[in-house]
Amino acid sequence: MKFQEYPFEKLNRLLDGIEPSRDYESISLTIGEPQFDTPKFILDELKQSASLLNKYPKSAGEEYLKSAMIEYNRQRFGIELLPQELLPTFGTRELLFNFPQFLLSDKKEPVMAFTNPFYQIYEGAAIASGAKVVYINLEAKNSFKPVIDRDKLKQCDLVILNFPNNPTASTLSLEELKEWAKLAYELDFVLLNDECYIDLYIDRPTPSLLQAAKEVGNSEYKNILVINSASKRSSAPGLRSGYIAGDKDILKEYMKYRTYVGCASPLPLQKAASVAWGDNKHVESFRAKYRANFDLAREILGIDKPEATFYIWLEVGDELEFTKHLYKKYNTKVLPGSFLGRDGIGRGFVRVALVYEGKKMQEGLTRVAKGIKR
Repeated sequence: MKFQEYPFEKLNRLLDGIEPSRDYESISLTIGEPQFDTPKFILDELKQSASLLNKYPKSAGEEYLKSAMIEYNRQRFGIELLPQELLPTFGTRELLFNFPQFLLSDKKEPVMAFTNPFYQIYEGAAIASGAKVVYINLEAKNSFKPVIDRDKLKQCDLVILNFPNNPTASTLSLEELKEWAKLAYELDFVLLNDECYIDLYIDRPTPSLLQAAKEVGNSEYKNILVINSASKRSSAPGLRSGYIAGDKDILKEYMKYRTYVGCASPLPLQKAASVAWGDNKHVESFRAKYRANFDLAREILGIDKPEATFYIWLEVGDELEFTKHLYKKYNTKVLPGSFLGRDGIGRGFVRVALVYEGKKMQEGLTRVAKGIKR
């Protein structure tokens, strides 16, 4: 198998040998990792549950965690999931890598489609699965939304969407998601939406693909799956708490597969994750921080606020030269869009992550603005 370098490795290579300005402290706006403290009630539960390290966790996840995730879906989306329609996972990165391999293992010539630009684990999973890749390009002329090509989708076994989107911050309405849900059923491909940013909406709650499936009459979620994570919503990436939900027939077999993978989450982490999923009030405090950061970005960079995520997909011209200039002159890192896309998609853009508290965020955005004016 031949995997491409990860975007951050490409960035290190791009900046290698450049001496950043000593007039500025280092700021990295590259990685999608919230820099806010994990809420105390989650940390307290983790500490109180530390003694459970003397027990093996179940591959299927503990019932209290699964119940908290099911209740979260009920409160957030009005979805009444059955226990067999949801599986807790060890974050979503391992899931996104091994699920396509499980699903496509018995396909003679598997075909996998995903949005472009993308979270690189999608590409890694396609390579590991020996799958042909179909890119669903997200471009400015289409407001960074996926254009439906029925002829291409007919070939596909698995389609991965990612809305709210990393890195473009675009979203899909319930009506747009319904079109995709209908296609998955009609053309018989598995449709998975990566919803890890779904709770980081700015003003109005963003819809889930599960809601769309129910709206079009697919109440058993045939061919429909979503994933979600506590990393962004709870500022707790170290919890490694995610889930996959939807088509129970697919999940039944996937659970058997996961027994062999060995990605069970330690019990103290599951205890802490269960209280994180069980509380929605703390997420609003993070949304308020991101809302304030986007207000800063609008003031400093003159951009429109997106509907969700904590990213700016900023057009800068030559993104490689801009990235090098910003690092050299202002000791500030951003991620070139071309590192996140293929076939020229992402060229001319950088991804900026608004993941810091106010003053540091203001300083970082001010440096980006200065870099644009070079």
